[in-house]
Amino acid sequence: MRRLMRPALLLLLVAVVTLPAIADKVKDLYKKGQDAEARQQYEAAYGFFKQCYDLKPKDLRYRASFERIRFEAAASIVHNGQKLREDGKLDEAVAAFQKALAIDPSLFIAKQELNRTLKMINDQRNPQPQAAGPPVGLQRRVHEAAGPVELAAISNIPVTLKMLATKSDVVYRTVGQLAGINVLFDPDYTPRAINVDLNGVSLEEALEITALESKTFWRPVTANTIFVAQDNPAKRKELEQSVLKTFYLTNLSAPTELQDVVNAIRAVLDVQRVQQLLSQNALVVRGTPDQIALAEKLVEDLDKARPEVIVDIAIMQVSKDRSRTLGLSPPTSATVTLQSNLNSTTTTTTGTTGTTGTSSTGTPGLNLNTLGNLNATDFQVTIPSANLSAVMGDSDTRLIQNPQVRALDGQKASLKIGDKVPVATGSFQPGIGGVGINPLVNTQFQYLDVGVNIDITPHVHANGEVTLKISMDVSAVTGQSNIGGISQPIIGQRKIEHEIRLKDGEANLLGGIMEDHQTKSLSGIPGLAQIPILRYLFGQTQQDHSENEIIFAIVPHIIRGTDVSAVNQRAIDIGTSTTIALRHSSKAQAAPDKTPSPAAPSIPPLGNQAPAGQSPAPNPAAGGAASFLFDPPTIQAAKGNTFVVNLLLSGAQNVHSVPVQLNYDPKMLQLVNVSNGGFLSQDGQAVALVHREDEAVGQSQITATRPPGAGGVSGQGAVVTITFQAKEGGQTPLTITRGGARDPGLQAITVNGAQASVTIQ
Repeated sequence: MRRLMRPALLLLLVAVVTLPAIADKVKDLYKKGQDAEARQQYEAAYGFFKQCYDLKPKDLRYRASFERIRFEAAASIVHNGQKLREDGKLDEAVAAFQKALAIDPSLFIAKQELNRTLKMINDQRNPQPQAAGPPVGLQRRVHEAAGPVELAAISNIPVTLKMLATKSDVVYRTVGQLAGINVLFDPDYTPRAINVDLNGVSLEEALEITALESKTFWRPVTANTIFVAQDNPAKRKELEQSVLKTFYLTNLSAPTELQDVVNAIRAVLDVQRVQQLLSQNALVVRGTPDQIALAEKLVEDLDKARPEVIVDIAIMQVSKDRSRTLGLSPPTSATVTLQSNLNSTTTTTTGTTGTTGTSSTGTPGLNLNTLGNLNATDFQVTIPSANLSAVMGDSDTRLIQNPQVRALDGQKASLKIGDKVPVATGSFQPGIGGVGINPLVNTQFQYLDVGVNIDITPHVHANGEVTLKISMDVSAVTGQSNIGGISQPIIGQRKIEHEIRLKDGEANLLGGIMEDHQTKSLSGIPGLAQIPILRYLFGQTQQDHSENEIIFAIVPHIIRGTDVSAVNQRAIDIGTSTTIALRHSSKAQAAPDKTPSPAAPSIPPLGNQAPAGQSPAPNPAAGGAASFLFDPPTIQAAKGNTFVVNLLLSGAQNVHSVPVQLNYDPKMLQLVNVSNGGFLSQDGQAVALVHREDEAVGQSQITATRPPGAGGVSGQGAVVTITFQAKEGGQTPLTITRGGARDPGLQAITVNGAQASVTIQ
């Protein structure tokens, strides 16, 4: 038993020694936290209060302080992070926002600022080109059903297309052949002659321009087939795809908010089939793929969480009363009375008994005999006592109220702290009564809120400022007044109503109301009390001075900001005023790869290449001596001037298209223009000319093609005319390194290469 008692006593002794030390430590930490909070060092105060809470988690005082200060500390760290980001210290700003989230995970502004900063870091480290427009069609597909048909990606290499006075169906088929897609036409469509002269456009842009020029529209039927029809409302309604999609809104829930989104979709996108489901907080929309894609963008733009604000309000009232009474209060009156020995004597005689008696009264009386014998001893003079006063009073009263109000953007928030005071508003008598019966009087009362009444409606701006519409009323019952037999309270009121705009965390004094009352009174013997030196002996001076000041201070803190991204603010092309259509933004490649594009005919290797100035050797496989020639083969040009050279095709039969690859020295020459030479259009057919340049290596891939369905041509002539500009002096060659020809069946025709010599002086 003794062995068990010793450890228990030891533990008890340790507890007796340790617990007071822990209690003193917690009190010391709590005082440090209060001091740090008073100095607005919220992060340090959070650390002290957290230690108190960890040591004594069951103490409500420490828990309340810890929970209260965590928001202030996190908001302070967010402000520091924003300053670091403005200074370009993005990594330090990220660490600050992460620390704020660790302190208060409910602070949404910290998460928003963290994501924004991480995006800035990612954009700096991985710069991306400007985002293209939204794709034609939906961005998300319904898993159970196939989405709308989309055209497969085609080459975005810039091409040059010149077809004058050509039927629109021929232009469509030419562009389709270059893009590798099939083109179908509506049976009711009648082609019309159009002029197409395009330089440096993509194939998809060529399709859109052709549709605009021919007043037609096209829609994809399969991934590599389009259907072309006349552009009119009836045909669009008949041929346009119809897509159904349900949008679930996560932030907008009120019926008016949903109706605003519905009105925007109907008015902006001209979508009539829109149904809102309040029970599911959803919208069901039916329209074309482009309309549904734009409706999705509108929903993403409008379905945003409303910003939130916490407003710190400080109501400080200071009252001071000082009074002073100094001086002698002399007697200002005297009382003179007769002595009590002057009494009147009355003798009373009773006849029935025969006795006679004499009695005296206690009231002094005077008669004519005694009036003449009065002297100074018959009077008594009474003079009040004099009072000497030297009294001073000084009172100081402070009242501080510091409530917090959290409100959504545009929503009114009210805070009422005080009492409800009944005030009579009217009375009436029932229509009853009779003789000797007093009818009852019924009085109606209204309850007024007396105390601190605050109404705030915030509006958060995108630049981090907050507009506050404020109504603040501080009232108290100051007395009672009897009105019509009913005691009514007298309510003192201080009220402010105005609208201000503040920055996040900016403190502002809404108004200081100051009252200053001074009263000075003098009492004493007239004349003597007004003499400067003798007034303290023959008079008394009393001074009262009271001051009452009330100040309203307000500080807004944004805890959830406006989440508007660059995608929400970007303007996109949605067609014309009568037709809603998205246009895919394809940016031309600045430096295309060296391999032939799959959208353009491939360039076959050359046959036997002959030096310049010599006749090319015949090629038995070609069935004739087909070859390329430069005209002129030897060129002399001045530095800075331009010159023209023709690329000729000789000895070829049944030629439909000619693809070639031209190499030159980019340091000495600059390709200015490529135009049709007339060989493929000798029978009046339009020629599609496609070329792309790589100026870095001095290479140009040129393809000249006759219209689909047109036969081939034979003979000799200039396929293209090329314009160069001379940049530097010296001698350099022009070489056809790859090339050939194709017949109407797209079978390759081997053609010998050519070379020209250019001398720049």
